[in-house]
Amino acid sequence: MERLKVLLADDHRLMLAAVKRAFENADGFLVVGEVTRGSQVLPAVESLRPDAIVLDIRMPDLTGLECIKRIRDRGHRSPIVVLSSYADDAHVEAARAAGASAYAVKTVDPSELPLLVRKAAGGADFTAVLPRDPHPAREGTPELSDRERDVVRILAQGRTNREIATELWVSEQTVKFHLRNSYRKLGVSTRGEATRWAHRNGLVGVAPDAIAS
Repeated sequence: MERLKVLLADDHRLMLAAVKRAFENADGFLVVGEVTRGSQVLPAVESLRPDAIVLDIRMPDLTGLECIKRIRDRGHRSPIVVLSSYADDAHVEAARAAGASAYAVKTVDPSELPLLVRKAAGGADFTAVLPRDPHPAREGTPELSDRERDVVRILAQGRTNREIATELWVSEQTVKFHLRNSYRKLGVSTRGEATRWAHRNGLVGVAPDAIAS
């Protein structure tokens, strides 16, 4: 199997070393470069032509988000996996909107990164690997973020993704992103199942007798 060439970018050298070790211990990867400043990322991409890029959001000179935008503006399509200490929806969505292929927090087991990169390189949809919410939801139900609850609530009213996007002043892609996260947290796979959950948990009132899947 041809090895995927990976470029790593992080200003924390211990984290850089840990991530490099994870790829060296995995089959099918070759770390072709390591940089510690945002200003070094694009030149490294253009000289090394990596198959995938793993970068931090906070770096000197340029942020990871600025790096992603510059890489995409120059036409480079290599998958970019963001590795960050931030686990909030705003940073995840900003990375996705800038052109990232996946997002993982730095508390992730480094051994999981090669699989995440492999999936991104294979064309998988945007994936966010986030820590579980330390605060359990009421009555044992999954804890959605405020924006995820808004999306599920409006969905349960029978609205389309476009209508949800219009009401919340976001893009349809952002709605899909929140729905994917909500489905994962709720353990459902269809709009009908999410709608039933919303009714059972009081987001939109009493459940109707039957809700189509």
